[in-house]
Amino acid sequence: MIVTSLREKSIQIETVTKISDLPVNLVEEILSKVPLKSMRAVRLTCKQWDALSKSRSFSKMHIDKLSVVREGESTIIALMENNLYHMKVVLVDNEDPFIELKGKLTCQDKQSKISQVFHCDGLLLCVLEDDYTKVIVWNPYWGQTRSIECRYSHLPHGWDRFSYALGYEDKGSCRSYKFLRFIDKYYNAPIDQFSWYEIYDFDSSSWKTLDVTPHWRIRFGQLGVSLKGNTYWPASQRNKGEGVLDDHIICFDFSSESFGPLLRLPFDAGDDDYVTLSCVREEKLAVLLTHNKAGPLEFDIWISTKIETEKVLWSKFLRVETETGVFALVNCDSFFIDEEKKVAMGYYRTFNIVGEDGYLKKVEIGERLGTYGKYGRAIACSYVPSLVQIKESAAGSKRKQQNDLEKQRYDQNMSRLAAIEKRSSV
Repeated sequence: MIVTSLREKSIQIETVTKISDLPVNLVEEILSKVPLKSMRAVRLTCKQWDALSKSRSFSKMHIDKLSVVREGESTIIALMENNLYHMKVVLVDNEDPFIELKGKLTCQDKQSKISQVFHCDGLLLCVLEDDYTKVIVWNPYWGQTRSIECRYSHLPHGWDRFSYALGYEDKGSCRSYKFLRFIDKYYNAPIDQFSWYEIYDFDSSSWKTLDVTPHWRIRFGQLGVSLKGNTYWPASQRNKGEGVLDDHIICFDFSSESFGPLLRLPFDAGDDDYVTLSCVREEKLAVLLTHNKAGPLEFDIWISTKIETEKVLWSKFLRVETETGVFALVNCDSFFIDEEKKVAMGYYRTFNIVGEDGYLKKVEIGERLGTYGKYGRAIACSYVPSLVQIKESAAGSKRKQQNDLEKQRYDQNMSRLAAIEKRSSV
């Protein structure tokens, strides 16, 4: 309050304290309560807030608050009808579960339609629905993005035939991030059998064709999961009949830039069975086996107890074989689990939570998100915000010159791919 005098009269003028007048530590405490979806708006408010939100002290405090997960809570990112949403699933004993919608996430100035999303170390690899010439790597916390231009496209009948993965090489004090993309056509073998595995290095901003002769098959459209910088997929032996029996998994090591051996799963998958992988808090793998031949009533889930280069040990986590399990997880493209509550979760038309003794809860979320289940599916993964800074390529830099060997491999693969496309169009 300011007191001033005009001749013999005193006038009291009330002043309003602005947030910019508050101590920095108090402003940090206030802004640390802002949800993830609103951080972009915070940074655009003023230069002071932008600088403060990017400071080491604030970002660490904010991440710590966002990362707090209480018993029965799971924080997830869900891709639904080409949009990404941040959610929290809350499970309370003797009460109905509920989902707290944190909001829609926007990775660019205008919302891009996203067809696939892959999570690694707090970063999201986004494949765009309407632009297959590039992918976007995004840290939702910092609002940072990096656009990676793909070297070529292959969209027979409008289908994206590629598989994608994001990972890193741990170099002790830092992590070197890489992006794997591959196509593996096995149909009409050996005439049209074709594979091309390539990797993009964030540090050098360059592509490289990998010297890979697959002894495995990864089903088209099968999603991989990231664990400690490497990626795992359900897979089968390559020349074993016509069907794809996903009774193994295979790991791509981003440090050695190579695939390991096929690792046996704890079951024999049938022709009509379907296998899906998930990650448990960046520590373990979980695998879901759906028994479609028996009708959409049965599925089993195992969790890894030990992961080695040559083998993985598993423990049975959950089995559902009653009428209550109809479609609960059978048609889910992804799932995740809560070990303490001993439940599994996934989305198909509704958000489904299943557990022991016929436990099944369905939570409607489509209407709350402004979607109405047109496709009925979603890709969901556990998510924890990260302080990882995405390394940008040098401003104005062009694609690095390919060495002679890489140019030869690229030209050979493009020639083979063109011949296959020509035969398929006849």
